[in-house]
Parts: sequence; structure tokens; C-alpha cells
Amino acid sequence: MSATDSALPNTLQNVKQVVWQALADWPGDNPLSTRDWLARHFAADCAWHVSHPVNEVRGAAVEAAFWQPLRHAMPRLERRTDILLSGRFTHDADVDAVWVAVTGHYLGGFEHALFGILPTGRPAALRFGEFYRVADGRIVECRVLLDFVDLMRQAGRAVLPASNGAAGIVPGPRHHDGVLLAPQDDAVSRASLGLVEAMIFGLHRFDGANLASMGMARFWHPRMLWYGPGGIGTTIGIEGFQSQHQKPFLHAFPDRQGGNHRARIGEGAFVASTGWPSIHATHAGSYLGTPATDRRITMRVMDWWRCEGGLLVENWVFIDLPHLFLQMGVDLFALCSAPTATPTPTSSTEPTGGPST
Repeated sequence: MSATDSALPNTLQNVKQVVWQALADWPGDNPLSTRDWLARHFAADCAWHVSHPVNEVRGAAVEAAFWQPLRHAMPRLERRTDILLSGRFTHDADVDAVWVAVTGHYLGGFEHALFGILPTGRPAALRFGEFYRVADGRIVECRVLLDFVDLMRQAGRAVLPASNGAAGIVPGPRHHDGVLLAPQDDAVSRASLGLVEAMIFGLHRFDGANLASMGMARFWHPRMLWYGPGGIGTTIGIEGFQSQHQKPFLHAFPDRQGGNHRARIGEGAFVASTGWPSIHATHAGSYLGTPATDRRITMRVMDWWRCEGGLLVENWVFIDLPHLFLQMGVDLFALCSAPTATPTPTSSTEPTGGPST
């Protein structure tokens, strides 16, 4: 079927094929074909919601706002997909809202500046998370988070203190089975989504003293891997997650409220969600080197989970940190492009993260 067939029904497999074909046709290092690619696969008024500093654009305006700068910065750009799944978000206000969630890396030589991030002349990896909503054979809504803070790190600009978690390229699923092009068992899909929703809405409120009070062990494998964005990093095991990520976050944002999702879908062993914003909180404690401001903040968030044996074993997390820090009075892109020295890293006890739910 053609992705431009206006009669294409919104079944999960059809929708998945629409997005997979669009990704297969992605123009890569051909700078002349972006406009044709957008016209072929996306609605003329497609709503694009992209990480700061792109933010909100409509239709063909995304070419100049996002795609041209990215492809100019990395002219020999490749796209690597680690996870792709589809699903219908029944809690969405839209009628028949069907989504495809994709995550992976852009890889290329970083040859020109990107939004003020100076090039290295060396290969670079820019991690992406994307949600596509499809209607009648065309993509009508796109939500894209990019790990610009980690790209800054690769460029030698430490705009945030050294992360407690490990920094570096984030791997795909352990079994390399995250691209779900074939139909999946409905019972497995429902069980995976149910596990994530039980975790999101079933964790106990932190008692202020013992993180075990939240009941994470009911949902997470003891050797879980949590892949956070640049500035937060990767953690391993429940204790590693708690000490390197969860405890610092609760110190910084003790009143956080999450779960305000634009999409939340499950297919096979994988689940994905996004909120724009997903988290509302007060910046009440130091966060990644920035003292408390007592300002109300929001977080744009995306998550992918892998389930195994009735537990969550891997979690890929995106947070639009540049947008978050703007709300706290800090412009990370300005820091990155400034000629002066970047902030001095603090000790590993500095609050360094925020949960995705």
C-alpha cells in the first residue's frame, strides 16, 4: 500500500507500515530531497513538537527549523533505529488515535555547528525519541526529543556537572529485537502495557526517609538498566537507579506529578509513552548544579520500556533538559556556545536526575 493512500485504514499494522516506509525513505545525506520526503509522507499541516530550541512548528516549516540545520551540521548522516512499536492510546481525546514510537541514534560526522553546538570534525551520535500519529495514511503529528546535552558533551562542552550515571552511547535492547514490524501477540502486548501502567500509577508515595517505601521491587528487575539522557546517564540495578537518579530527583522536585501522557502504547514486550509536558513540579532543591529557584516547571518526557518475566528490565528515557533549564533561568545552548569556561563539575552527591513517571 502507498503511504499516500487517503483510504488507508488505521489498523496497527497499516499505521506501522506508513511510518516504517517514511523512515525507509528518509533522505539521509541528500540535501535536496527533504521537501519531497515531507510532502510524500506527512500531512501539509502536520504538527511538529521538537526539543528546544526548535519547539513548535507546522507543516513544511519544519524543514528550515529542524531538518536543514541537522543535515547541514552532519552532512553524511545515518539513521539507526533500535525500537519501533505501534499502538492505540484509548485515553487520548482524539478519535482513533494510533501512534508509532521509535527510538535510536543519528550517526554522522559533526562538521558544522548545530544550534550553537560547535562541531568536532569527528563522528557523533545524536540519540532521538519520536512519536508519530497517523491518520488516513499520513503522519499528522510528530513529537521528537533529541539528546542535545549529550551532543554537547561529545563536543567537549560540559554545560552540566558530571553525571552520576555513566555517559556514552546508549545501547538498544539486549536481544536486538526492538523493531516490531510483524504482528505481536495481543495477550503479551496487553500484559506489557499493564505492567508499565501498574508501575506508573501503583508506586507508593515516597515516605521521605526510605526509597523502598515506593515499592519499586514489585515492578523492576533487580538488575534493571535505566538509560537516562546526557547529564543524568545510565544506571544499573534498583539500588543504582535509586542512588544515582531517583533520590537526587526527589530532593530537587519533591512535589512532582507525572503520568500526563499524550500517548502510552504497548506492543509485544515493549511499551512507550510521552507527555508534553508529562511532569509538573516545583524546583525546590538543587538540580544538576542549579540551586533551587522555587519556580513551577514542566518536563517534556519520553520513555521506552522492555518487559521480561513479568518485570521491567530496560528503560530508555528522554527529557528535554534545555527546555527544563530555561524554566530555571539557565540557557544551556548559550552556555555551550559561550567562549568562557563551562560550569565546574560538582561531586557525585549533587542531585542529578528526574524520573520519567
